[in-house]
Amino acid sequence: MATSGTQNVQQLPHHKVKIKKPGQRACNEKNEKGKFCGGHLKLWSYMTDAVERECGDVAKAWGPKAEVYRCEHCKTLYLPTPGETKVNVAGQGMISVFGLTLPPKTK
Repeated sequence: MATSGTQNVQQLPHHKVKIKKPGQRACNEKNEKGKFCGGHLKLWSYMTDAVERECGDVAKAWGPKAEVYRCEHCKTLYLPTPGETKVNVAGQGMISVFGLTLPPKTK
């Protein structure tokens, strides 16, 4: 059984790789006890990372300018959701369900 977000993803030897869900900003990886990590996903500059330069897996797999997010706690890598074209560190976020535009208050 495949974990959600890991289907059809090229796994790297030294990294766990998943695909972000639309609007996802926190890690959904579970630890050995079954608890969610919950770390923030941050755009990762892997070309300047000293540890990654030694390993080189990400640069070999996706090139020097790929959009890759990394969990700040468990270091799981996330690729952007297919179809999302905007590069944003926090992701697009959720659209408001209210959609209200209130007129300005009168004095």
